[in-house]
Amino acid sequence: MEDDTAEGAGPRPAGVGAVLAAGAGQRFRGPTPKVLAPLPDGSTLVGRAVAVATAAGLEAVAVVVGPVPAEALGPLPTGVVAVANQRWAEGQATSLALAVDWARSRGAAALTVALADQPGITAAAWRAVAGTPSPLAVATYAGRRGHPVRLGAEVWADLPSAGDEGARRLLRARPDLVVEVPCPGDPTDVDTVEDLASWARDHPADG
Repeated sequence: MEDDTAEGAGPRPAGVGAVLAAGAGQRFRGPTPKVLAPLPDGSTLVGRAVAVATAAGLEAVAVVVGPVPAEALGPLPTGVVAVANQRWAEGQATSLALAVDWARSRGAAALTVALADQPGITAAAWRAVAGTPSPLAVATYAGRRGHPVRLGAEVWADLPSAGDEGARRLLRARPDLVVEVPCPGDPTDVDTVEDLASWARDHPADG
C-alpha cells in the first residue's frame, strides 16, 4: 500500500470514521470473501481501507462487518473497533445506521464513511472530506461524486435505516447542505475477481 500517512497532512480532522464492509459481495467469485481478497502488497481490501482511514487521523475508526465475522479480519490497528451488523442482508443503510449509532455513542460531532471495496481511496481524501465543516460533504473525482462522505450529527436522523442507498438519498434530498470536495485517488469499486486484477494492473505503485 502506498504510504500516504503524511499526504495532505494538516490539522487532525474532527469526528470519527467508519469503513462499511458488510456487503455480501455476491459477484466476487474468488477463493475468499471479497473483503478478504488479497492485494499485491499483502494487505486485504478491508485491511487497506481500515489502514487508510486510520492514517487520516480521525478521532476513532469503526469497521462494520456482516457475513465475514470480525475475527476473520485479523488484528485491527490500535483504536479501531469492529461493529457487527446482524441485518447486513437488508442493505447498506443498515450498516450506515450502525455506524451512526456507534458515532453517537462516542458523542461525535460528525461521521465520515467510505466502503471497503474501493482500494484507491486515499488518506488525503478522508482528511479533506472529514475536515469540511458542512453537515454533508462528499468526495469528487474528476467531478464525479464518490466516497468518503461526511455526515454531521445534525443530519443523522434523516438517514435511511434500510435499503442499499446509504447516504445517497440524503445527498439528493438536501442539495443545499452538500459541499463537493475534489479529492485525489481512484474511487473504482472492486466487485469481481476481474476488477481486482484490473485494479492491481493499473496501480502497480500500490502493491
